[in-house]
Amino acid sequence: MSRVVLVDADDRPVGVEEKWNAHLLGRLHRAFSVVVMRDDGSLLLQRRAGSKYHSGGLWSNTACGHPAPDEDVAEAARRRLGEEMGIDCPLEPVSTFVYRGDVGGGLAEHELDHLFLGRTGDDPVPRPDAAEVADWRWIAPDVLARELARQPDRFTIWLKPVLRELARAGLVDVPTLAPEAKVA
Repeated sequence: MSRVVLVDADDRPVGVEEKWNAHLLGRLHRAFSVVVMRDDGSLLLQRRAGSKYHSGGLWSNTACGHPAPDEDVAEAARRRLGEEMGIDCPLEPVSTFVYRGDVGGGLAEHELDHLFLGRTGDDPVPRPDAAEVADWRWIAPDVLARELARQPDRFTIWLKPVLRELARAGLVDVPTLAPEAKVA
């Protein structure tokens, strides 16, 4: 199994842990989330494959993952976008944020998440890896915010803070999202 970089609240490495153990113990570790946006402002979502060890079958941002120890976070994010969705585009950093939440099966996400935005003027057709992605769709940010409010159990726990960070950065215009108690 792969390893993740354990970090402190300032993103300074404090160790390395097997990914499964980090999620089992809820240890703070480095992660990234990627959102691809078209010129019309719509966002590309993926539905995670049902075989994923947590959050399977849930809708989420375009791609996400963990950089390997000694791997640049931006390079890891672009690599993972290609691996999961078969898309390659430049990525720009948006923000970093910490969130924590239960993902079922005794596992917890506790991540210092680096958020990246990819912009595309065309309409790329994703070629997702079926082991990672069950489905995909483009969605307007305001529609996504309403769906998140009405049916939060259809989405990964990190998608709401990702959308909130995009709004804070002025990249999407969404109705006020309800506060997330577990987001730092």
